[in-house]
Amino acid sequence: MPFLGYIYSLIILAVIGFQVALILGAPWGRLTQGGKHEGALPLVGRVAAGVSIFLLAGQALAILSVAGNWPAWPDWTGWVAVTLSGVTMGLNWATPSAAERKLWGPITTVMFGLALAAVLGG
Repeated sequence: MPFLGYIYSLIILAVIGFQVALILGAPWGRLTQGGKHEGALPLVGRVAAGVSIFLLAGQALAILSVAGNWPAWPDWTGWVAVTLSGVTMGLNWATPSAAERKLWGPITTVMFGLALAAVLGG
């Protein structure tokens, strides 16, 4: 089901946009990384946001692949993406930040479901 990879990747692009905004100083610290920072993230938080961009891009490419699209990576990469999505979902539901839970809990749950459906359907 190629469309699952596309939907997942579009959501990933939006999340990457959020991470780029954090790196550039958007005052959304309460919505990420446990909600420990009100306002803009400190340097270490911005670096973490930068690292997450590469992980997110890899996840998108892996799910695109298992859904039958480019870049045709091995199927095991899809399971890595599902695992990362599941861990991210769990962390977002378990965060002490209510704002982060309300925003990212549902989004990461949808992402996990899409990734799992793509892997199982691929």
